[in-house]
Amino acid sequence: MVLGLSLFLASCDSGPKVIESEPVAGAANTVSQEMPGVHVPIADDHKVVAEEALNTEKYTYVRVKENDESFWIAIPKSPVEIGATYYYKGGLMKKNFPSKEFNRVFETIYLVSGLSKQPIGSAVDQALAQTQSAEAVEPPKDIKPAAGAVKIAEIIGNLKKYEGKTVKVTGKCVKMNPMIMGRNWVHLQDGSANNFDLTITTTESVALGDVVTLEGVIALNKDFGAGYKYNVIMEGAVVK
Repeated sequence: MVLGLSLFLASCDSGPKVIESEPVAGAANTVSQEMPGVHVPIADDHKVVAEEALNTEKYTYVRVKENDESFWIAIPKSPVEIGATYYYKGGLMKKNFPSKEFNRVFETIYLVSGLSKQPIGSAVDQALAQTQSAEAVEPPKDIKPAAGAVKIAEIIGNLKKYEGKTVKVTGKCVKMNPMIMGRNWVHLQDGSANNFDLTITTTESVALGDVVTLEGVIALNKDFGAGYKYNVIMEGAVVK
């Protein structure tokens, strides 16, 4: 959670400036060593319904309703389905938060590392456990691609050909980092290219060790900041 919030706050340098930071009511606080003075409250899980979404270049403001209360949160730029139920944990409460893009000041807004359509205590916790035990996953020797799928070796051997294209790959999940910047980061291998693992971002849950087919857009030279830099990555993938 601290990592996700750190990446999110770092990405907002060109956007709203933080005027004041306050802890969530009743929450304990820890201090990130990477961001002196920024408090990262530890709060309960939240279940909310999206009522409105405002997109900027790097992040999304979402007006949500929890029980009978409506309020604003901010997440890394992500698609939000109005009327859908989402879950999140923790967050930073900010007062008098200005948005130049929309020429308004949010009296109160919560900075959140991301939204999930699955309860935090189930899918995300399970995914975190999978990440911690990633070393136990045996690399695949050779996986037969699904119909229409492309071998990972073919992609990395012809990067320009596949740049910006929607591609389908079949492979084994050898590592998974959950809910960083509002998405899951799946590492897929298919036994080709000396077991090079293709990093794939998705909002869907993929279990460690699963053999799955994912379809997404290939991007090159992506730099998300804070050391998250990829020569090749598949983004916005869905399970096929």
